[in-house]
Amino acid sequence: MKLSKRGEYALRALIDLGIAQEVGRSVLRLPEIAQKEQLPQKFLEQIVQSLRDAGLVESERGRFGGYRLARSADKIAVGEIVRLVDGPLAPISCVSQSAYEKCSCPDEAHCGLRMLMLDVRNAITGILDRFTIADVVEVTLRKMRRDGVPLPFATAVSTRVVNGARAADSAVATRRLHSVEGLISNLLGDYAI
Repeated sequence: MKLSKRGEYALRALIDLGIAQEVGRSVLRLPEIAQKEQLPQKFLEQIVQSLRDAGLVESERGRFGGYRLARSADKIAVGEIVRLVDGPLAPISCVSQSAYEKCSCPDEAHCGLRMLMLDVRNAITGILDRFTIADVVEVTLRKMRRDGVPLPFATAVSTRVVNGARAADSAVATRRLHSVEGLISNLLGDYAI
């Protein structure tokens, strides 16, 4: 399983919509997302349209219109998005739950490669289906606040709250994540895969 650019951009857009909700913005315009993420706007429009067709985002028309999540961020699993945009998560089709195809192996039941790829599929789906857009937003905002980074899409009111919180978090803000830490270690601490 390799996440395509389309899948990556879809996830980044959904995370941005989740961040916007958390900082008090009801909708985001596509140019705002495209600028923040440095994405081609036309490609982003196509992606958001497919997310809209799938019922993951909704649009609001008018001068102050834009896009927002159609359901709560804690109800949108990352795995759901990856499957929607990029298809099955299995590295080979003979271990796929949704797109199974018999492989060329003469003894599928005893194939060591298939057993290994089944474990790979289970690890990937276990992580992607366990975590939601809300989880990613939570860790992203926590790290931004810790590091004193201005929150994207924040209104003047939410910026003041963040600036007040920065002083209280100044001791924590000097720490940096080690490059091997990811979402799981930030949410679950000692959790090991």
